[in-house]
Amino acid sequence: MKIYNYILLLFFFGNFAFGQEKFSDWNTFEKSFVKSYNRLHIADLQIYYVDNLELIKSKRNVEKQEKMFQQYQKALQSIDKTKLTQEQQLDYALVSYEIKLHLERIALEKKWLNIKPRKISQEGLRNVPMGKEWYAYFLKKWVDAEVTPDTLFQFGLSEIERAKKAMKAIEKASGLDSLEYQKYINSDIFFLNDVKTVQYVFESYKKAIYPNLIGFFPKIDQLPDVKIERGTNKAYAQVPAYYAEVRNTFYYNFFDKPFNKRQVAWIYMHEAMPGHHYQIKYEQQLEQSAIRSLFTSNGYREGWAAYVEELIYDFGPETTKYDELGKWEWDIIRSVRVSMDVGLNYYGWSDEKALEFWQQHIQGQDDIAKREIGRMKRWPAQVITYKYGANKISKWKAKLKKMLPSGEAFPWLQFHTKILENGALPFSVMDSEIFWK
Repeated sequence: MKIYNYILLLFFFGNFAFGQEKFSDWNTFEKSFVKSYNRLHIADLQIYYVDNLELIKSKRNVEKQEKMFQQYQKALQSIDKTKLTQEQQLDYALVSYEIKLHLERIALEKKWLNIKPRKISQEGLRNVPMGKEWYAYFLKKWVDAEVTPDTLFQFGLSEIERAKKAMKAIEKASGLDSLEYQKYINSDIFFLNDVKTVQYVFESYKKAIYPNLIGFFPKIDQLPDVKIERGTNKAYAQVPAYYAEVRNTFYYNFFDKPFNKRQVAWIYMHEAMPGHHYQIKYEQQLEQSAIRSLFTSNGYREGWAAYVEELIYDFGPETTKYDELGKWEWDIIRSVRVSMDVGLNYYGWSDEKALEFWQQHIQGQDDIAKREIGRMKRWPAQVITYKYGANKISKWKAKLKKMLPSGEAFPWLQFHTKILENGALPFSVMDSEIFWK
């Protein structure tokens, strides 16, 4: 009798944990899914690939996850999406996207558990069993489920050419020949040597750009102010700047080399307003559904921050072609990294081959190249988020511009509100559910 009762309890709680195969309404589905998902304690995506592989749980736990996601995937099919509100339809698309991606992860984990090495190599995915398969999955988690390594490699090549073309146009507009131009852009006029001056230039830019943003970015005048400070942590010295959301502060790095003031405009726009600080503070004041609170798109934040750099002429104060050049000088690094990341982690490039690829497109910065190669091997796929996200948003903008009646001004406020008001969604979900539904 006790055994019979125990079996009944297992049956009841098993069904309760994993949900039903059919739900009468969306709210019931949402509550059940959220409860079941939280009970699984699935680890968040880590930036270091070794951490992700070491966090894979036992075969029994992975199979438990698989059963849960398969049951909810089946349950989704019983829901009539046409009867849902617009908000619920967005949540439906998001949970469908996430279930599919989780099932892809689980399939990889089941294979991995059968061949898992005693020690995971820390020398990059090319030295790890199933390395190519893991990389293709990490790309989807970091960038978007629609992407493939091959298409992203070609995307990187096209962005390299785009950056080169823009930089060449600036050189041509200068009226100088190549030697004179290089001498000019490397002259003392563009470099700052004391922290007080660097701080003053950033503060001045902040004050000048702020009025230009009001009315074009939702609630930008209602969110907390951003602070600017010099970074002192040399662990972050490999990047020009970084943002700390807890402190509402972005830090510019100024250590042993003169500070290139061509970086001021794009760094401020990327890290502060209307970049990371603005987007994060905007997202924090949103009222999110239970489904949306579970998931966040890893590429959304960097994609947004890289996109707003493209608006340097639209909103930047007294922008010169050399301010724009500063944006492209870092943009070509990001573009080269896209193809290099795929090469190193998917095509099996050696460090030497990756360095040769870098040198084909960027001269005189091999120290940065070697640092970035190490970063891409440790953190596969992460560097692609900047360029991919910026490109997606720019394409939405270009398509909307073409749809406007002749002479009508671009609706900046409405456009930016659409991107921001639902939080960090995957770009393909935004594409199908928000922009072109």
